[in-house]
Amino acid sequence: MPVSVVIITGVSGSGMSSALKSFEDLGYFAIDNLPAQLIPIFVKLCDDSIEIDRTAFVVDVRSREFLSLFPRMHEELREKGVHVTVLFLEADDEVLLRRYSETRRPHPLPDQNVLQAIRQERELLSEIRDLADHVIDTSEQTVHTLRDVIKDRFAEKGGAHELNVTISSFGFRHGAPRGLDMVFDVRFLRNPHFIPELRPLTGCDPAVIQYLQSESEVEDTIARFVDLLAYLLPRFQREGKSYLTVGIGCTGGRHRSVMV
Repeated sequence: MPVSVVIITGVSGSGMSSALKSFEDLGYFAIDNLPAQLIPIFVKLCDDSIEIDRTAFVVDVRSREFLSLFPRMHEELREKGVHVTVLFLEADDEVLLRRYSETRRPHPLPDQNVLQAIRQERELLSEIRDLADHVIDTSEQTVHTLRDVIKDRFAEKGGAHELNVTISSFGFRHGAPRGLDMVFDVRFLRNPHFIPELRPLTGCDPAVIQYLQSESEVEDTIARFVDLLAYLLPRFQREGKSYLTVGIGCTGGRHRSVMV
């Protein structure tokens, strides 16, 4: 199956890097500032790969050959059966001026003031804008609303934004791992550590599991944790969160947290 390609372009300062990050969160293989002459080579490599079925990359006026090469290159890719979508981002001059003032970054078209550079770039990109499948004006967009727009237009139909959940056990005695989004503290459950024959075992061993499950409080706690996660996960997913790391902690990280 031919690779699906999204080419992100537009006026500098319109949010192309933020858009690329949104595509990466949707599972696209993402590259920033791909030289125009490498586009056919890169697409061919992706097409030959069994691991890459969709890719998104930014090409803009930083790639000087882009303006002259792109129209013909775009046509040739489609003639080869490559599914190419061009996303063009733009914003009002006043908004772009404010963004450049806030970031203090130079415009990629040198030797003129920022407003002149913005207008020149807009004129240079007019032909490419005409080829675009999607044009998004980011003047009123934030990073988050732009992400939502891209998700609505480009997420696989019938599929939800992927949320990768990692659950790990740990011992508070050794300190909580870094990067946890949520922590469940189960030190209130009775501790197998104080049972001599259970002390050398772990929460994976049947004897420890049976010991803990003999009290209804354990099953009730697990059920409440599951209910809470079932409530929260769709909401994290709706907000575009890609990774959620949940830690379950007990004193030593050997029995209770492992079992739960």
